[in-house]
Amino acid sequence: MGLLRYVAVRAALIVPSILILYTIAFLVLRVLPGNPILAVLGTKNIPPEQLRQLEHELGLDKPLWRQYLDYLWNALHGDFGKSLVVRGRSISADLKERLPATIELALAGLLASLVLGFATGVPAGLRRGTKLDTAMRLYGSITYTLFIPWLGLLLQLVFAVWLGIFPVSGRIDPTVGLHPLTGFYVLDSIIERNWAALRDVVAHLFLPALTLGIVLSGPYTRLVRNNLAAVMESRFILAYRARGVRESRLVLHALRNALIPVVTYAGLQFALLLGGAVLTETTFDWPGIGTYLVEKIQYRDYPAIQAVVIVFAALVGLVSLLVDVVYALLDPRIRY
Repeated sequence: MGLLRYVAVRAALIVPSILILYTIAFLVLRVLPGNPILAVLGTKNIPPEQLRQLEHELGLDKPLWRQYLDYLWNALHGDFGKSLVVRGRSISADLKERLPATIELALAGLLASLVLGFATGVPAGLRRGTKLDTAMRLYGSITYTLFIPWLGLLLQLVFAVWLGIFPVSGRIDPTVGLHPLTGFYVLDSIIERNWAALRDVVAHLFLPALTLGIVLSGPYTRLVRNNLAAVMESRFILAYRARGVRESRLVLHALRNALIPVVTYAGLQFALLLGGAVLTETTFDWPGIGTYLVEKIQYRDYPAIQAVVIVFAALVGLVSLLVDVVYALLDPRIRY
């Protein structure tokens, strides 16, 4: 009951977080100089009466407090309004189409970062003070400082242009037949048992996910290394050794204890994954929320930018809540 009560309280706290971020985005967009209609049209040579008519149609002539409340009320009912760029285009439809692509990329990037982090952190933690430990720590320091677009372009050059192993950009080859059911192409390919589509989708996903994984794996390397080394010197490991427990089983016990801070950091890093996905999607022309946000910022599409901020805030809040639950399941000492 304590955990359920905690989950309920944390879920309720997601709402004010979303409101704060939405308010900041709303105010910043209105403070910036310029007119969004002129930005969309790409010209200032428009009659004043026509400009006022367009502002009235889009509701931009209303007082700011009215615009704020109207949009918030509609967003609570799942209506994020219409795009200023494409007249009549539903923003909710755009998000429904593009959000699965971003989540799929973020999850693949998270998986890649965890695999690389454990592959480098575990050997370093078990062989602390050796040359291997020094090399893995150097890897963690270097990868965290890499610029995502630079690394993405480098991987494209090597694996797509020179070697021709993976596609340069996109999410799926246009010639591959796939009927999206959920919008998550990997899952849709498995549901349809379309193995040709699955191979193509994974091939397109590999380089963007690897780019995110390499950049974000550095902190995992250091976190796993430090925690595993500390756990291996703890008293309960010494007691296991005294009982004659095999070294492989000792490592498994130590890893479970070392996982707790890693899980916590993974939840905090989800926001970085979404931010990194914006840069990665732009580099690989990935049709997700990141490229959508960049496009809308260029045209100052108020409703679309606000919708992306709300969705991102909700995702980060939900993932943080999920991490707290997993944290309690991993460590039986945790009580709420």
